[in-house]
Amino acid sequence: MKILVVNAGSSSLKYQLFDMDAHEVLAKGLCEQIGPAGNITHKRPGQPTYAESYPMPTHNEAIELVLKLLTDAEWGVIKSVDEIGAVGHRFAHGGKFQSSQVLTEAEMEYLESIVPINPLHGPPAIKGVYACRAVLADKPHIGVFDTSFYSTLEPKAYMYALPYEWYEKYGIRKYGFHGTSHRYVAAKAAEYVGKDIKDLKIITCHIGSGSSVTAIDGGIAVDTSMGFTPQDGLPMGTRCGAIDPSLVTYVMKQSGMTPDEMDNAMNKKSGLLGVSGVSNDGREVWAAADAGNERAKLAMELMHRGALKLIGTYTAEMNGLDVLVFTAGVGENDRRTREGIAGNLSFFGVDFDKEKNMTAPHDGIVEISTPDSKVKVLVIPTDEEYMIACDTEALAKAL
Repeated sequence: MKILVVNAGSSSLKYQLFDMDAHEVLAKGLCEQIGPAGNITHKRPGQPTYAESYPMPTHNEAIELVLKLLTDAEWGVIKSVDEIGAVGHRFAHGGKFQSSQVLTEAEMEYLESIVPINPLHGPPAIKGVYACRAVLADKPHIGVFDTSFYSTLEPKAYMYALPYEWYEKYGIRKYGFHGTSHRYVAAKAAEYVGKDIKDLKIITCHIGSGSSVTAIDGGIAVDTSMGFTPQDGLPMGTRCGAIDPSLVTYVMKQSGMTPDEMDNAMNKKSGLLGVSGVSNDGREVWAAADAGNERAKLAMELMHRGALKLIGTYTAEMNGLDVLVFTAGVGENDRRTREGIAGNLSFFGVDFDKEKNMTAPHDGIVEISTPDSKVKVLVIPTDEEYMIACDTEALAKAL
C-alpha cells in the first residue's frame, strides 16, 4: 500500500509518499509560503530535486500541486493518484483521542472544538485535512496525534495542583507532545538492544528547536516534560521551558504586557535566543560561546541542566533506567550537548564513551556508552512520518 503523509503548517505543507510494501520513501517535499507566491521543493531518492515558485493561495492549491508532481511524467513516482491507498495527517494535539483515528465528520468536529487549547497547530492541520479531502475524497484520511502516546499517563502524572474545576471546565492538564517521535525511537531502542520493550525502562530525549523528554516504562509513557502546551520542560530554541509561574504575572504588572505579548515573549523570544541574545540555533550559540560569549555558554548550560533534572526525576519515578536515547535535530547532531547531558550521569550507571560520541556518524543508530555501561546510551534518528504511515496503513486496512 502507498501512503501519503501530510503535515500542514500555517503557511506550509510537508509531504512524504511511502511504499509500505517496499519499505521506502518514494518522494517527499515541502510547500512553503503558501499564498500569492509560494515555493515547492520535491525530492526523490537518487534523482534531481525539483524546486519552483508557484502561486498557492491556500492549502487546496498546494496539495493539488503536490499530487500533480507525484503523478508527473518527468518528476512523478506514481502513474495515478488511484495508487495512493490512504492519507495520514499529523496532529500535534488530539485532545481526548487515545490513539490514531479515521477522520470522519465527528472526529473533525471534535478537533475543531479543541482549537482553543491548540491555537497554533490545530487550525493549519485541520485545513490540511480538508484540502486533501477535496482532491482525494475517496481515500481514507487518518489522524495521528502526538498527544495520544500520553493517554497512558496516570492522574498523578498529568494533573496540576490547581483548582480541580479548571481541569473539569477547561481541560487543564498535561497533554504531552512529540509523542510520535518518542514512540518511534523507543521501539527502535528495544529492537537495538534485543529485548522486549515491556522489559525496559527507557528515557527518550527529543532535542531540537522544540524539545521534550519522556519516561517510558514497559513500553508505556509514564511521564513527559511538555505539559498543557509545548512550552513546559527544558529550555528550547525560543521557548523558556519550566519557570516560576508567578514571574509571568509580576512582569506583566511591571511592564504592562498583555497576555498575548507575554505568550509571544515566552514562546518566541526566550530559550537559547533569549538568554544568549545570539540565535535559537545551537550551532550559532556554540560558536558564540567558543568566541567568549558568556551568555551563549550559559544558554547551553541551562538546556543541559534542564535535561539532566528531567532524566534524574524520571529515573527515580521508574525506579531505574536501562536505555537513554537522544533524537531530533540537536540530539542527533550536537555531540557537545550529548556529552553535556549523558557525560554527567555516572551516578545512574551511565559510562559515557566520549570518543564514540565524537566520532558518531549522523545516520543510523549509534551506541555512545561503553560496553560495560549499565545504561545504554543511543543516538537514534527519528522518523515521525514513517510512524504516521504505519498507523495510517493499519487503520486503512482495517476499514
